[in-house]
Amino acid sequence: MTTTVEPDRRTARDAREGAGAAAAPEEELPSPPADEEDIPVPPGAPRALLRALLGPHRARIAVAMAVILLQQAALQSGPLLVAIAMDRGIPALREHDAGPLIAVISAYLCFALLSTVLQWAFIRISARINQDILLELRGRIFRHAQRLSLDFHERYTSGRIISRATSDVDALRELLSEGLQELLTVFLSVCYISVLLLVMDWRLGLVSLASFVPLFLIARSFRSRSRRVYRRSRTSAASLIVRFTETMNGIRPVQAFRREQANDAAFGVVNRQSATATADGLLEIARYVGLSRTTANVWITGVVLLGAFLVTDGAVELGVLTGFVLYLRRLFDPIDHLAMFLNSYQSAAAALEKIAGLLAHEPTVVEPAEPAKLPEPRGAAGERVVGREVRFEKTHFAYRTGKEVLPAFDLVLPAGRTVAVVGATGAGKSTVAKLLARFYDPTGGRITLDGVDLRDLATAELRRGVVMVTQESFLFSGTVAENIAIGRPGATREEVEQAARDIGAYEFIAALPDGFDTDVRKRGGRISAGQRQLVAFARALLADPAVLILDEATSSLDVPGEQAVQRAMRTVLAGRTAVIIAHRLSTVEIADRVLVMDQGRIVEDGTPEELIGGAGRFAELHQAWRDSLV
Repeated sequence: MTTTVEPDRRTARDAREGAGAAAAPEEELPSPPADEEDIPVPPGAPRALLRALLGPHRARIAVAMAVILLQQAALQSGPLLVAIAMDRGIPALREHDAGPLIAVISAYLCFALLSTVLQWAFIRISARINQDILLELRGRIFRHAQRLSLDFHERYTSGRIISRATSDVDALRELLSEGLQELLTVFLSVCYISVLLLVMDWRLGLVSLASFVPLFLIARSFRSRSRRVYRRSRTSAASLIVRFTETMNGIRPVQAFRREQANDAAFGVVNRQSATATADGLLEIARYVGLSRTTANVWITGVVLLGAFLVTDGAVELGVLTGFVLYLRRLFDPIDHLAMFLNSYQSAAAALEKIAGLLAHEPTVVEPAEPAKLPEPRGAAGERVVGREVRFEKTHFAYRTGKEVLPAFDLVLPAGRTVAVVGATGAGKSTVAKLLARFYDPTGGRITLDGVDLRDLATAELRRGVVMVTQESFLFSGTVAENIAIGRPGATREEVEQAARDIGAYEFIAALPDGFDTDVRKRGGRISAGQRQLVAFARALLADPAVLILDEATSSLDVPGEQAVQRAMRTVLAGRTAVIIAHRLSTVEIADRVLVMDQGRIVEDGTPEELIGGAGRFAELHQAWRDSLV
């Protein structure tokens, strides 16, 4: 009987998904994430997010609206001036009076120049507003994703969050930078031209405006049909990113178990779904443009025929009819632009919905409204000590699956003592560690630190008092010194180096090409797994916490490295409350107390010597471990 490692849930899941999960035959590949796996969107969340983003820019938006109003007024004067030139300027010129025609031409050129300048001003103002909104939105997504609790990140893959911050934000950028300008242009054009048509001739004007009825029905049908298409498109785009990200994160098991071909087939499924959704969107655009163009051409033909009869009867002047035709072309030509706007709008609306769902998701581990203060830790004779007492009081906990992992768990960890927790996979060891670090809140009961419920502590104070080192030993891009200093950002270089000495990492760090200034690169890939673990230890020790949790933290160390860490830990953990989730039983030897867990309960409790000398599970585990060393 041997002790096995309780794997980190997310690491194990990502590895399975990245490697293609060998449990299924290749012809029955897992389907991509379905819509119901997306982050839920509360009612009204997209509108609330839009108001929050636009609110700080009301003044600049008002200026931009005023500019575009004037620009469109200047632009739409053109056909009216042409009509005036034909009906007033040319007849006057026949009478050798060039004044009216020169005045009309001068006005035409001045309005054209004014329209160009105002168009430039509008683009400049709106571009700044758009970029500020997108800058704020990306920042919100990043900050909020960091705030969300561990259960969220274990439920939804990182690829889905990446999709929100990249492809979904890009969809909004396309709408803001191009679509809204097109919408404003079309809307103002319709308003101005409608009024001018009625003023020029009410009969032809009414006939022309009647075209809005079929065009409105066509646009409404397009919007209804395309909404479903673009929601599917945003979901399939997220699935592509999820599949790609998880495969690259699990590239080692992918290559080790020759899952490239199977993963390629699985990626092909989501890739084809994305392509199909995109193609469906393009088909909807083609359908809309074809119907709207046909309607527009038929209406222009009818207006020209009616206008010709009215000109023949002398009821309408030729210049007015010419102006009508020019205005109708301006009225119907933006139909293609409107289709592109509706295309961008549907895509952006689906993206905004996805982003709003993410930002509306609140952390399950919440900050207390009125944080409590921890008492000053003191020893029996008034001497200050580092460690604090930890109590699990009738603590219940269940993951989202509904299965209870800890049923009525009671435990007291005296201040300044080192406790090792061992047991088989699924016994609840890592759950105890995560609850103590408050990555989760218990579903029943409470956990206290020197009598204060963890839920009543401000997150910053809790993180200063309780530090956890996991088996992942994650390092950020940057130097070794920067990675160690994360434990206490204000630490001096001497304190960083001293932490490395205490943990036994100084020699290997000093031997690196640039010593403590060596860039470890992405995920610390420049140094070995054992060295990354030592750096993570030094980072935790520099933080100087009251409670230190080591969750399988020595699993990546070789024998010399483990021995060096154990020597350092005897000194460093003195006076500190420590919880060691043990994989290697050699680590247990430095503990004051050993707990053996099974199905969320403590089945053995005692010193290492007592349990080794007994006849229980720990004695069996210890004997099996010793036999494995022979």
